[in-house]
Order: sequence, then C-alpha cells, then structure tokens
Amino acid sequence: MEILIVEDEIEIAQLIQLYLEREGFSCRHCRDGLSAIQLFQEQLPDLIVLDLMIPDLDGLEVCARIRQQASPKDPYILMLTARGEELDRIIGLSTGADDYVVKPFSPKELVARVRALLRRTLRHGKQSQIYRTQHFIINIEQRSANRILSDNQYSPLDLTTLEFELLATFMSYPGRAWNRAQLIDKLWGSDFYGDERVVDTHVARLRKKVEPDPANPTFVKTVIGVGYKFEDIV
Repeated sequence: MEILIVEDEIEIAQLIQLYLEREGFSCRHCRDGLSAIQLFQEQLPDLIVLDLMIPDLDGLEVCARIRQQASPKDPYILMLTARGEELDRIIGLSTGADDYVVKPFSPKELVARVRALLRRTLRHGKQSQIYRTQHFIINIEQRSANRILSDNQYSPLDLTTLEFELLATFMSYPGRAWNRAQLIDKLWGSDFYGDERVVDTHVARLRKKVEPDPANPTFVKTVIGVGYKFEDIV
C-alpha cells in the first residue's frame, strides 16, 4: 500500500513515516499543497495523511482538488490538524476527508486509523454480482455504475470508490433503512474511529450524482430518526 504524507513539520512527518514503514507501508513525503497535488498525480497513493495547515494550498483545498480530479485511484484521506474545534472537523469531512486526527496524537493510534481505512479495500473483494433497479444498474465485478435511460440505454455515473460502494450497499437492499452505524460498519469496518457524520457528507455527494433534484431526493431518502434508504422499483 502506497501512502503520501503531507506535513510541513519535518519531525512529525518523519515520526509518521517511521511508524507506517514499520508496518510495511511504502511512504513518500512532501511539505506543501502544490507538491501534494503533483505527487498525488504521479504516485496515485492508496491513502493520504494530510495536514490541515500547510504552505501554498491548505489541506482543505488539497482535499477538495483531489476529490474533484478524475483519477484511477480515489485515495482515502486522513486529515491531521492542531485544531480540535467542531467546525474544523465538519469542514474537513465536507471536503471529502474520510477521517480526522487532532494533534497531538499517538503514532500507534494513527497507524490503527490508517489500517482501519485501508482494511475497507481489503475487505471488499470482487463479487460476481449485478444489482439492477428501474433507473440504475451496478456491476460489482466490473466496478461500473450506470443510469438506465428511457430508451434502455446506459449513461455512466462518475462515482468515487466510496460513492460506488455506498450506492451498491443501498441497491443490494432496496427499501431497507440503514442507520449511520450500519453504513459505517459496512463501508469502513467495525473499527472505524471517526465521526459518524462522515456518512451524511458522502450521501450528499452521492445525491448530487444520482438525483434529478438533490435537495428533494427521489432515490436516496432520509428516514427521520434512523438514517437513509434507497427506493427504486426493481
């Protein structure tokens, strides 16, 4: 697994790299936002440890730009920051971060969180399965997701890895109400350490890609007091 460390404090970066390489990960390091974007394009890492306060482009801007790029890999992003305010966590998750660690942190805890995120990739092996409803079709093995048009033609959906897995989870049980904890266990694993509201962020991103009107969803609906469910005629 390839990991990119984006941290301008060299002692912290070296400590993170030391602990991750002890666990068998391959690491590269840079100290500013512009270099992070360039290395992401060159390296295509599986995960990025991204400090919030870095030169040139801050971590939020780097995270947003990475999520906007079409790339063969959609890396997990673990945000680091010295700030602990609630607002910073919400902003970090809203730009596409998968988890959030506040400095000072235990290197062992950081390694555990990295493993928890990457385990999601290892846990979800290929399955020969196709989910189809009236308006959507997903092929798990081919990792393809399409909208079904009125003339029975397909229109590809440009989904990130997590958005694909979220839609596949919803389509595997149409009509089932999922709470946030269940979705986290399904997509991140039971050892997820982050904020449950990361689910809301990724549901909102998915709605923008599958709903005619994301503000009034037709397919991915909110179940008040529970969480979310997917409705479409099978």
